[in-house]
Amino acid sequence: MNVSRAYYASTLDDFLRASADSVLGELARNSGFSIELSQRNAWVRQTEILKLQLEEWGRAGHIFLEFVVPRMGRRIDVLVLIRNTVLVIEFKVGESNFTRAALDQVWDYALDLKNFHEPSHGVTIAPLLVATEATAGFSAVATSHHNDGVLLPIRTDPASLSLCIQQVLALSEGSGIDPDSWVRGRYKPTPTIVEAASALYGQHSVADLSRSDAGAKNLSVTSAVVDQIIESARRQRRKAICFVTGVPGAGKTLVGLDVATKHMDASSELHSVYLSGNGPLVKILCEALARDEVARARSKNMRLRKGEACKAVEAFIQNVHHFRDAYLVDDRAPIDHVVIFDEAQRAWTLEQTSKFMAQKKGRPNFNRSEPEFLISCMDRHEDWAVVICLVGGGQEINTGEAGISEWLAAVERHYPSWQVHVSPHLTDSEYAATDAIASLQQRAHVVFNEGLHLAVSMRSFRAEHVSSFVKHLLDRDKAQASAALQAVQQRYPIVVTRDLGAAKQWLKSQARGTERYGIVVSSQAERLKPHAIDVRSPMDPVHWFLDEKDDVRSSYYLEDVATEFHVQGLELDWACVVWDADLRISDDGWRHHQFVGNRWQNIHKPERQLYLKNAYRVLLTRARQGMVIVVPRGDPEDPTRDAAFYDPMFLYLREIGVPTL
Repeated sequence: MNVSRAYYASTLDDFLRASADSVLGELARNSGFSIELSQRNAWVRQTEILKLQLEEWGRAGHIFLEFVVPRMGRRIDVLVLIRNTVLVIEFKVGESNFTRAALDQVWDYALDLKNFHEPSHGVTIAPLLVATEATAGFSAVATSHHNDGVLLPIRTDPASLSLCIQQVLALSEGSGIDPDSWVRGRYKPTPTIVEAASALYGQHSVADLSRSDAGAKNLSVTSAVVDQIIESARRQRRKAICFVTGVPGAGKTLVGLDVATKHMDASSELHSVYLSGNGPLVKILCEALARDEVARARSKNMRLRKGEACKAVEAFIQNVHHFRDAYLVDDRAPIDHVVIFDEAQRAWTLEQTSKFMAQKKGRPNFNRSEPEFLISCMDRHEDWAVVICLVGGGQEINTGEAGISEWLAAVERHYPSWQVHVSPHLTDSEYAATDAIASLQQRAHVVFNEGLHLAVSMRSFRAEHVSSFVKHLLDRDKAQASAALQAVQQRYPIVVTRDLGAAKQWLKSQARGTERYGIVVSSQAERLKPHAIDVRSPMDPVHWFLDEKDDVRSSYYLEDVATEFHVQGLELDWACVVWDADLRISDDGWRHHQFVGNRWQNIHKPERQLYLKNAYRVLLTRARQGMVIVVPRGDPEDPTRDAAFYDPMFLYLREIGVPTL
């Protein structure tokens, strides 16, 4: 049996016959680090309880102690396989109470196995929490409304564990488990961007982060193509720019972080930096990685100050505007030979950059767009440099964002010697770069490479076609949207309601363990104040995305809301999208509005209309597992919330087939 995922693994029969000392010795040998007395005592107590309570199933099961959960970077205290059931057992030694955090912990382990471990998909999984000083028996053994074979968390005292397992087995369904096949089974995770960044920072392979073979291959191929472009430029002493495209949620950011984490050594010629204009994303990633590093050091009995961890992370993940401002005043070449620009389509136009430079930087005659200036910084290198542009389609959401065509035009106008590596999908309509591509094709050193496109969405492990549904919905193609919805709904629930309170209850009932949920709204949704939603109220995205259920600033509290600017590039497990009267549907198309003073005004500029539509595209594609859409009823006494603004949107969603909550 392959036991590399656990410190100790054996048949239950062998475990029951083994001495406590031999079990402890094997745990210690396989741990890889010195064992503190508290950990040793915990293992001894667990072993005593298990030997007494598992005796009935000695010939029927297998046991794993300290089972490593690959994606989560944590270990499950005990896994027991009996017949068709996986028992996930978490011990709280010395505790008499069952805390919410401990219940969520064991529930998370069970859900992680169910969702990402292939042999666990079709079996019953029971999360059990044992408080060794408790005396109250065990809580009810019950299934959940999700009906996916994961039982609700069960609280038990040590003496009741055997009886608890009997009831679990009586309720269990599914085929018997072959322990050898189970332990060898593939583990195919779909981490959030925060989890993925942490894994890459810990030197995991980018392919390890995909839930599917196709996704792993896609990520590996694209990452390898980018590596080849970098190596070729370095070897030939040339400069190159490449454009990576991908469907929403395909992992463009992962490719960028993969390159950056491979080359974090500042003394290396290949030193690279990951840059993003997405301020909230940069703050959240830096904070999450710093917290993770501090926790990792603590687990190894080492001390690392948070400030030191932050400083190390910020060396390779930076805000693009900080990079730009640094090289406005420093005319030397950057220390980095490789620069990754995430969401490159959001870089500023010439007009927006010139306006900003004049008003904020005291440079009235600045005449370069942001893409042109950023390329010029890398062009200062006398030998070689590589610029990697990660490009999202249909995601420009702010005034002055140039789209990808400005990058292409800048290369065409000013950098004829640069090699250009282009994803062929850059000609797709959502990138709005067809003319710029056509012009670029007339020059030498332009290579189109299919390997620079990520075609497999990884954001949702429950449905790969959510972005397709959202596209058809926003294109007002009812037939296609309805067909896409039917494919999505099998595993990814989407519902609509007029009641925000009902939506909140739905979110709480769907989420299990620490699955994150929250409310997202358009930044133009200014008439949701009667529902206690104020888009102008300041919120901190770091607390909203990273803090726990007991923190009022977290998304879990459903008080603070996030806009498209906070959530672009990030994701929730479950989302509530509240649809205001800024984007309205009519027989002749979308109508775009902003709230000024005391009334709604039409938005006439095509680019601002596009930004608003794209804002809803971002909001509707944030959830990994399901979402509820709230369309308020309106108020006959409030002309700014006329029912005529809202009712057509609700009817449109109903006509497509979205069920009413």
